[in-house]
Amino acid sequence: MPSRRRNETARPFLKWAGGKTQLLAQFEVLYPQPSQVKRYLEPFVGSAAVFFHIRNLYQPEEGVLADSNAELINAYRAIQQEVEKVIRLLAKHRKAHSREHYYRIRANRPSEMSCAELAARTIYLNKTCFNGLYRVNSRGGFNVPIGRYEDPPILDAPNLRAASAALHGVELREGHFRDTLRYARKGDFIYFDPPYQPLSSTAYFTAYTRNSFGPADQEELAEVFRLLNDRGCRVMLSNSDTALIRRLYRGFDLRTVDARRSINSKANRRGAITEIVVLNYEPPESRARETPSRTQRADPRPVQSEKRSRRSMKQRRTQTAVHP
Repeated sequence: MPSRRRNETARPFLKWAGGKTQLLAQFEVLYPQPSQVKRYLEPFVGSAAVFFHIRNLYQPEEGVLADSNAELINAYRAIQQEVEKVIRLLAKHRKAHSREHYYRIRANRPSEMSCAELAARTIYLNKTCFNGLYRVNSRGGFNVPIGRYEDPPILDAPNLRAASAALHGVELREGHFRDTLRYARKGDFIYFDPPYQPLSSTAYFTAYTRNSFGPADQEELAEVFRLLNDRGCRVMLSNSDTALIRRLYRGFDLRTVDARRSINSKANRRGAITEIVVLNYEPPESRARETPSRTQRADPRPVQSEKRSRRSMKQRRTQTAVHP
């Protein structure tokens, strides 16, 4: 991953359920020291918000981005290798955009399209579908209806070129998160952003491929996390603040961050929410005390450490017992 010109600041080019752009300032104080981020792995790449943030801040020497969603990995590969072709195809989609064009493109078979054509279709549908959702039916067909946008941002050529530069030299993999155990090395910085554990029985948006992500998958992921910890990797993971997640990662450093739901079919269910960030390393204390300022649009509120809060509560109880 060679260095890039400073004026090339890449941002996510896809809207994705659970995208982390809003949390980057809170995340920045949780990253390892820059000197420790030589190789970066992200097995649930999604919108790649954290990857682009890490890339812009630290410029790691190597990177591996992976996901079980083949269409998503294809989009990153096309932007990496054929960005100008994708830009030309998106320009055609922007010119032809209409309700009829949307459903005609949605009906196209991905298996009959080139890498660049499929990537342009993925980006076009993402920018024009309802709420930016990615949802497929049992046959793997994209089935989200068109959204109500007056002027959807179908093409952002400068950002696509910046993303292409950021992806230069990055290894792209389609595969299961457990495959991380095959290529992770001691000293790697790994960020997991899996489909979140639902907060209620009606909040089950945990499948953006044909396979859902249930409690058994959460338990397997926790085991992978522990194995990577034993290997000497620096691992960071995000998930819902639920009893299951707290139980699965007991013994690690649990932090909370404040987020906002932005993708929900019902507007009144979008709003502030607490999420868990699990760390197997101690972030630099000097940076943890600073207020992040590099990501202007992210929420700058400080994170909270459950490990520290529990320690403080214990100290207060001890002090009360000794000094009644």
